Amino acid sequence: MGEPHILSAAAALPENYVDQETLLAAFRAHWGRKHFNLDRLEQLHRSVRVGGRHLALPLDRYAELESFAQRNDAWIAAAVELGEKALEQALLRADLRPRDVDHLYFVTVTGLATPSIDARLVNRMGLRDDVKRVPLFGLGCVAGAAGLARASDAVRAFPGQVAGLVAVELCSLTLQREDLSVANIIASGLFGDGAAAVLIGGGDRPARGPRVLATRSVFYPGTERVMGWDVVDSGFKVVLSPQVPQLVRERVRGDVDGFLGAHGVSRAAVRHWICHTGGPRVLEAFEEALELPREALRRTWDSLQEVGNLSSASVLFVLRDLLDSGEARPGDLGLLIAMGPGFCSELVLLRW
Repeated sequence: MGEPHILSAAAALPENYVDQETLLAAFRAHWGRKHFNLDRLEQLHRSVRVGGRHLALPLDRYAELESFAQRNDAWIAAAVELGEKALEQALLRADLRPRDVDHLYFVTVTGLATPSIDARLVNRMGLRDDVKRVPLFGLGCVAGAAGLARASDAVRAFPGQVAGLVAVELCSLTLQREDLSVANIIASGLFGDGAAAVLIGGGDRPARGPRVLATRSVFYPGTERVMGWDVVDSGFKVVLSPQVPQLVRERVRGDVDGFLGAHGVSRAAVRHWICHTGGPRVLEAFEEALELPREALRRTWDSLQEVGNLSSASVLFVLRDLLDSGEARPGDLGLLIAMGPGFCSELVLLRW
């Protein structure tokens, strides 16, 4: 029995693109009325090295959304549309139809829906009525990697089947306009909106892309306040600790070396690093901890600059970009890695 393999990866972005200077001007106008230090605002926004972002709604529509309910309704409408676009594109790239999907994993941390978005995609796209749905909420930035690992587990158990993963994050609809904390100001400059989809085939199906050799989850006890949400009357209030880069420096080398060593390979054998776009200080910590040159994470840096941090979807955007490049050769090893609320890591070892 062969390993699961990635059949395709696709991405979808909202049509409303706004460059960082325009967004910064809008935040200056809003927060300047509250006597916030505008020089500090500009410094924090420029430090995240994001050139612009795609937004779920036109910029002038956000002022109309006064309650959590209104923002969440906007999230549901946009999430269904973007999730459908991403999954449609992934199916096209894999030469599959909606009815070929046996398992559907949906990940998000930016909105709530029951029935979940995956259920709405079943209705809209004509997926089978016996598709096994797994909606996952709360994994945050790590969910793209975790979802890929869980979907791979499913087809490892059912090698003739296909699992789909859809990640939709609309971070702009979570922004707390009255929160002047440094964490919220950084989030307002860093996080963007987008969706990604990946299809994974079981080992009995014809191979197309890289095989998923192994996965590992790593949980860091006592780190619950490093990243996440506080759920307040106005919605999701960001928790984002400056500890994240230090945690990366302290933990990620041992985690990666232990995982790779268990499968008989070393860091030097990994040709492709598929890393979540955590932000400049996090990426620099990854490079330092793993002794990587800047070029090793070039696609991650480029994605951060072009569309911002898309939470769970980001690492899947980087995977899509690598697959589209045609750069990987048979026999190459890749390591897909992301970190998120818990605090935790997910590692996925790939071989082309």
